[in-house]
Amino acid sequence: MTRPLLPLLLLWLCLQIVMSGAAGAADRDRIRAFLNVTGFDVALDSIALSAGSAPAMLGLDAEDFGESWERVTAEVFDTSTMRALALDILEETLTDDLLNHAAAFYASDLGQRLVEAENASHMIEDDAGKQEQGKRIIADLVAEGSPRAQMLQRMNGAIDSSGTSVRALQEIQFRFLLAASAAGVVDLKMDPDELRAMFKSQEREMRRLIQMSSMASAAYTYRDFSDADVQAYTEALEEPEMKRVYELLNAVQYEVMANRFEVLAARMAELHPGQDI
Repeated sequence: MTRPLLPLLLLWLCLQIVMSGAAGAADRDRIRAFLNVTGFDVALDSIALSAGSAPAMLGLDAEDFGESWERVTAEVFDTSTMRALALDILEETLTDDLLNHAAAFYASDLGQRLVEAENASHMIEDDAGKQEQGKRIIADLVAEGSPRAQMLQRMNGAIDSSGTSVRALQEIQFRFLLAASAAGVVDLKMDPDELRAMFKSQEREMRRLIQMSSMASAAYTYRDFSDADVQAYTEALEEPEMKRVYELLNAVQYEVMANRFEVLAARMAELHPGQDI
C-alpha cells in the first residue's frame, strides 16, 4: 500500500518543515508535515494491526469477543486518534533541529523511495508471510557471504540504539494485562511485582526473537534497494541526530500503542465476562 507523493506536494511539505529555524519545540502543523514526509504517520496507523494480538496475550481468541470485536478495535485504534496522541507528545518534545535533520534526509530521492517501501511494508497484514520471505532473503545473503546482512544488522541497531524495544514491548504487555485485570476481562493471578519478574526472566529470549524479526522485516522491506542504498541509509541512521529522532519516535509509538491497549482492555469488558490467567 504505497503513497507516492506528487512533486509539488512534496515540495510544499518540505517547505513547511524547513522554513522555520527556531531552536524550540516544533509547532503542530510542521510536525504533521514531518510525519508525512518521514512516513511515521503510516507507522502510527499500522499500530491498528497489532490489535489482533490482544486476545492471545490473554489466552483467548478474537472469536471469543463476538461479532463486535472488529467494530470495537476499529474505534479504539482509530488512526486520527492515534495521530493526535503522537502530535500531542511531539509538540512538547521534538525540536526544530532534529525535525529539520530527519526531514532533509527523508525528503531526498532515496529518502522518499525508502518511505514508500516502508509504508507498504508497515501495512502488510500477512506478517507471517513477510517474516518468512525475509528469513529466506537473510539465509541467501549469509550463504552468499554478502555484507548486506551485516548492514541490515547495523541499520536495526541504529534504529533502536538505546536498546529499549524489548523493555518497551514488555511494558505495553504489562499495562495491558493490568488494565484487563482491572476491567474484569481476566482474573490475574500474579501481583505486579510477580508479573514484572516473569517478564524479566523472558527478556533474553524476547530480545533474540525481536532481533530475528527485525532482521527479517528489514530484509523484506529493502529487498529491491541496492547495497549502496542500504549502506547510505544505514550511515544516515547512525548519525547522532537521527539516532535521537528515532529514540523519540520509538518512544512515541510505544506510548501510543500502550495507551490504545489500555483503552482496548476496558472496551473488551463490554464484550466478554472474563477469564482466569
